[in-house]
Amino acid sequence: MRLTKLIYSTLLFVTAGSLSALAQDTKTTEKKTEEKAVTEEIEVVRPYKPVLAEAVKLRRSPDLNTVKTYKAKFNYSLTDRKLGLNSDINKLQAQQVAKEKETELINNYLKGGFGIRTTVLGEAYINLGRDEALQAGAFFKHFGQKGKLAGQEVNQQQLSVFGRSIGDVVTMSGRINYQRNGLFFYGYNPEKPELNLTPEKQTLNFIEAEGEIVNKFTDDPDALSYAVKLNGYLWNDKYAAKENSVILNGYVNKRISSFNLGLAASTEFGTTKDALTSVGNNLLKLNPYIRLEANGVKINAGINFVQEFGAFSKSRIFPAVTADLTLIPDYLQLFAEVKGDVNRNSLKQFSDENPFLNANIDIKNSVEKLSFSAGIKGTGGPGFGYKARVYHKKISDMALFVNNFANPTRFDVIYDFGNTTMTGLEGEISIQVSNSLKWTGKLNFEDYQPAQESASWYKPQMRISSDLLFNITDKIGLNASVAIQDASKAKVYTAAPASPYLVPDPSIETVVSVKGFVDLGVGASYKINNKFSAFARANNLFNSSYSRYLYYPTIGTNIFGGLTYSF
Repeated sequence: MRLTKLIYSTLLFVTAGSLSALAQDTKTTEKKTEEKAVTEEIEVVRPYKPVLAEAVKLRRSPDLNTVKTYKAKFNYSLTDRKLGLNSDINKLQAQQVAKEKETELINNYLKGGFGIRTTVLGEAYINLGRDEALQAGAFFKHFGQKGKLAGQEVNQQQLSVFGRSIGDVVTMSGRINYQRNGLFFYGYNPEKPELNLTPEKQTLNFIEAEGEIVNKFTDDPDALSYAVKLNGYLWNDKYAAKENSVILNGYVNKRISSFNLGLAASTEFGTTKDALTSVGNNLLKLNPYIRLEANGVKINAGINFVQEFGAFSKSRIFPAVTADLTLIPDYLQLFAEVKGDVNRNSLKQFSDENPFLNANIDIKNSVEKLSFSAGIKGTGGPGFGYKARVYHKKISDMALFVNNFANPTRFDVIYDFGNTTMTGLEGEISIQVSNSLKWTGKLNFEDYQPAQESASWYKPQMRISSDLLFNITDKIGLNASVAIQDASKAKVYTAAPASPYLVPDPSIETVVSVKGFVDLGVGASYKINNKFSAFARANNLFNSSYSRYLYYPTIGTNIFGGLTYSF
């Protein structure tokens, strides 16, 4: 084995040497010279390129001790100049910006709609100008509808013109208002349908004018504030009833540190006339007070002096005390009130509550001898507010509606002679999550203890109302409302009562229950563009034929819709 490796190694070296010898050719020539020397000529097959190391290229080392300095030659001249010091701050020149385009105000609108039950709706609102210190405008509304019963129709019109001017010292405002209510005495008794086949028509007209002057608020601790308000109206119906009234209110208040000394006063002049009656019930009220405001406590203590003159003449003095205590600012506040007053009754007030009045209504004042209320109010954060209170009142000569004996479709006004006691609970709540969702609700619960009458006629114990607004998008909005009223009691005569009416006679009276009701309404709106929008509304979705007053059922389900134009 070792011999074989030796033989192979020897052959390898011999072969390598042979290949090296073949890289050049060797030729022998003779030179014809004197010395007859023999030389070898080598023929190079490929070019020779010598390669030298970097150190070999240097012929000599540099002299590091030789340092030459280069000096540049400059040609220049010096100029004498005084140095000026200016330490003032230069004023910036304001650059005039482009005038911003005023936002287009869309605070005027026209609305029109129609629907079933011969419903017609028209509204218009106009407000002039951008000046916040000077405003003027007008409002008009027409609404009419018709039910299935004979004469079960109503049409109402309202026109108001108003204005306000805010000056450097005082603010002046005023308005003129006109209202018309056209209706029929359509009262219907299912047990006696033949009694009112041709209902008579009624028209109620009301026009008023009002002006007010109030001085502007100031932070001056010694400021003197005052206000004066004048209101007058004329009222009449289609027949002989008419009424006029002039009311002058005013107050003056002097602020001294945490105290306020003031006097509030009012004078009411009124005359009510009909074919057989004429009553002038006038009032003079004076309310001097002292008010303390400090550390979240507000106490207003005073008296209310009331003088009746005209058809009635009597002087009365009542307490007038209010107190507010803030436990948690903006979140929880306690309040209480003790007061008394004389309330002036009028045909305008009665017809607003019940338009189906008889002729020759008896007019007299009601006296709120003592009223006490207490409760809490506040907020639970942004968009949430609440209020709850309990109250107790003692009222002398409280006005009540009763059906007339000769014509039960018309209502007389009687007075519960003596002291009626009323205890009540009131609650309000408001929730606004955003501009897209808002809900409000109100509850009233009242318990009456009449003085002479068997019951407080047409006074329900419980009333609930609620409104909901929900905007699904910027264009689509929904709204809903509900009104719930408990049952009430009515008095029907079986024989003619004494005239003038003094005390009730149970032997000729029958008590009838007026059922409670639930009235649910829903609506929707769609914003077409910045100018036009569409709306729809449905009232009394349950189509219940309930009655607020005996023999006067309301119109059933009513659906209407229309367009609104804003400009």
